[in-house]
Amino acid sequence: MTQYVYDLADGNASMKPLLGGKGAGLAEMASLGVPVPDAFTVTTQACVETMNRGGEWPESLWGEVTEALARLEERTGRKLGATEKPLLLSVRSGAVQSMPGMMDTILNLGVSDETVDALGREAGNERFAWDSYRRFISMYGEVVEGIASHVFEDALAALKLEKGAEQDTDLTTEDLKELVARYKKLASDELGGEWSSDPVEQLRRAIDAVFKSWLNPRAEVYRKANNISADLGTAVNVQQMVFGNRGETSATGVLFTRNPSTGVKELYGEFLTNAQGEDVVAGIRTPRPLAEMEQVLPEAYAALLDTMNKMEQHYRDMQDMEFTIENGELFMLQTRTGKRTAAAAIKTASDMVAEGLITKEEALQRIEPAQLDQLLHPTIDPNNTVTALATGLPASPGAAVGTVVFSADEAAERGENGEKVVLVRFETTPDDIHGVLQAQGVLTSHGGMTSHAAVVARGFGKPCVAGVPGLRIDLENQQFTIDGTVVKHGDTVTLDGGTGEVFLGALALVPAQINDDFSNVVSWADEVRQLGVRANADNGPDAAKARELGAEGIGLCRTEHMFMAADRLPAMHKMILAETDEERADALAEILPMQQADFEAIFTEMKGLPVNVRLLDPPLHEFLPSLVDQSLLVQKLELTGGDPAELAAERKTLAQVKRLHEQNPMLGTRGCRLAMLYPEIPEMQARAIIRAALAVLEREGETVEVEIMIPLVALQAEIKIQREIVVDAVEDELELAGKELPYTVGTMIELPRAALVADQIAKYADFFSFGTNDLTQTGIGISRDDAENGFLGHYVDDGVIKSNPFATIDVDGVGELVRIGVEKGRAVKPELKLGVCGEHGGDPASIELFQKLGLDYVSCSPFRVPIARFAAARAVLNQR
Repeated sequence: MTQYVYDLADGNASMKPLLGGKGAGLAEMASLGVPVPDAFTVTTQACVETMNRGGEWPESLWGEVTEALARLEERTGRKLGATEKPLLLSVRSGAVQSMPGMMDTILNLGVSDETVDALGREAGNERFAWDSYRRFISMYGEVVEGIASHVFEDALAALKLEKGAEQDTDLTTEDLKELVARYKKLASDELGGEWSSDPVEQLRRAIDAVFKSWLNPRAEVYRKANNISADLGTAVNVQQMVFGNRGETSATGVLFTRNPSTGVKELYGEFLTNAQGEDVVAGIRTPRPLAEMEQVLPEAYAALLDTMNKMEQHYRDMQDMEFTIENGELFMLQTRTGKRTAAAAIKTASDMVAEGLITKEEALQRIEPAQLDQLLHPTIDPNNTVTALATGLPASPGAAVGTVVFSADEAAERGENGEKVVLVRFETTPDDIHGVLQAQGVLTSHGGMTSHAAVVARGFGKPCVAGVPGLRIDLENQQFTIDGTVVKHGDTVTLDGGTGEVFLGALALVPAQINDDFSNVVSWADEVRQLGVRANADNGPDAAKARELGAEGIGLCRTEHMFMAADRLPAMHKMILAETDEERADALAEILPMQQADFEAIFTEMKGLPVNVRLLDPPLHEFLPSLVDQSLLVQKLELTGGDPAELAAERKTLAQVKRLHEQNPMLGTRGCRLAMLYPEIPEMQARAIIRAALAVLEREGETVEVEIMIPLVALQAEIKIQREIVVDAVEDELELAGKELPYTVGTMIELPRAALVADQIAKYADFFSFGTNDLTQTGIGISRDDAENGFLGHYVDDGVIKSNPFATIDVDGVGELVRIGVEKGRAVKPELKLGVCGEHGGDPASIELFQKLGLDYVSCSPFRVPIARFAAARAVLNQR
């Protein structure tokens, strides 16, 4: 029979998939002799089966829970609900992958009218008992009974105002008794009657509430943002309470064994005396730096540092730890791998290799490839002379500029629409995650370096300034004030998450600088990876940036992008509107030097490396006005009696637009089909490419490896004819120049038929480059723009598909087409060079597939090159 509940002594770190991260960590610490309050864990499997059964528990689960509770009571010498030596419990979630603050927690379960006096007598502290009671009512009421949190928060705020109390800790025992009475009445009013006072029944309902919190909206947002499967479920940890709110010799806190923002090995953490754990992470009170604990609780501080170092050495990774000190005695409540910024991940990995804790390969596994995007975030221009409006805690690095919003919902909506906003909150809660995800940065008036806002912002690479002194938020009037300065909704602010500074207005930003740690670790990835990494670039500056970031060439140069500028369009119009071969030849002669100059700029930056140039691909109508706009223009000229010559010219343009207009242009006359109709176009481009390569060779003494790519091939005859046109032009140019230059001619595989007949196409191709963007559109039969603005988001949300197939390749469908193309192409030419130039070339999950299929390289946007380099190394390690 399946076992759903494990005592603390029965677990260990290897059982993380079953016990969750928190449960496995507690068990492992206990086995190492670390002081951990006794506990039992309800497994992730129990949660999954409950979800699969529509919320109904497996038959044997409750029996196992009651048996585990009895064993816990026996081991502790306490009993749940007893009027002497009562047992109080915490009920906390524990997912396999850390999801800080996303699910629910209940503390102090077991305190009640019957047990509160006994709790106070035993502690010799009546106030502590009533403080624990009021905390339980608000937590249980919100999490289990579904009462809105503001019901309790408003009552607490009102009582503090009445009593003149600044902090919760200023309330007396009698105040807390009054607060408990108010809480109980409010809860009864909300529920239409009292909830069950049976602590065993409360335990059952609390466990069930934690199960349900796995599927709450904020958890779903977090999972999607971090690619965590909803099928994993959460474990539930039922643990004996230890109390950090028993007076000034008790405390609670959070620490990281290294700085999670920078990775520096230093003391990093916060604590509060006379507090419970939620006070620190929820930002209710601004905590104190951990270093101050040495003066307040020296013995517990020494024990904490010893435990901190012991856990990092044991796990060989940076740890995020929670602790409680009860009457001077240290208890550890959690240890888990610490969330960190990309900069900290790089620094930590590099330092731990130097310290001999981990190998280079392990270091690469510690760094998420997609996380490296954080390192490319801009920072405030160091020459800035603007005085900061305020300074808070530098909770997550990077700079953010945006307009002020006070609602997570608004931040999410406006961010999704491409607007840049900064989310300003008293303190973010887990329910704000969707807004944090879409905001440029986060600013809070409360909370510390380990608050929810800080942890989540760091995880998403969002700049965050937390706990700004004097920041007063007025939600009613949608504004905040700092030292008399009023900042309204819609005003622009700039945050510096590295210094904690807040500026009014938009400051100039500069690109991030890649440091020595980054270069060091990237070199390890380069030692491991087998896939080459190129960039998609269409101009000299992009090519230069790509090379700076480690690109080993260009995998896609889109020549049509060179003619979208206003000063280039007239030449394209002239070529498109040509009515004879001679007119078109004259227009192409005008275009050729423009193309050559652009190629020279790219080739100069990339000399010594391969550059793959794709010949003209989009339909010609894209260079002309829309049919509707041109029709309206002609109609206006006709109705207003416009200049006859202008009218004639616009009519001529309208006729050409009509002639070129297609119902489905993306599947119409584009790519090699256009070149089949107008062979002078690929001929001109081939000449421009070779002339540019020769010019760079003469000027620089070195040039690029020229690769000429024919787009949208579906038929063997197309590649055969187009190859002949290109080769004839290239050979003619080389003969005229009296030079020799190696070059290759290949094609982009972007149509299903091309993949299926790749053996036929390979006879006339030196290389294949898989255009996975169009291969996805044509393979699945969806228009990218229409799908992403329409049903695709719903498909992902509803679980019809796991991810957007334009972001991560559809392995079973489009991936299978790539596999067929690879096998058939290399069956004809074993030496056939194979690459990917779609956006999937920068996606870590897609790179895993390309590594398995044996491709030679991937190509992506310049700023994703470091991500691709890391992902390629990780793919090798995972494959091993």
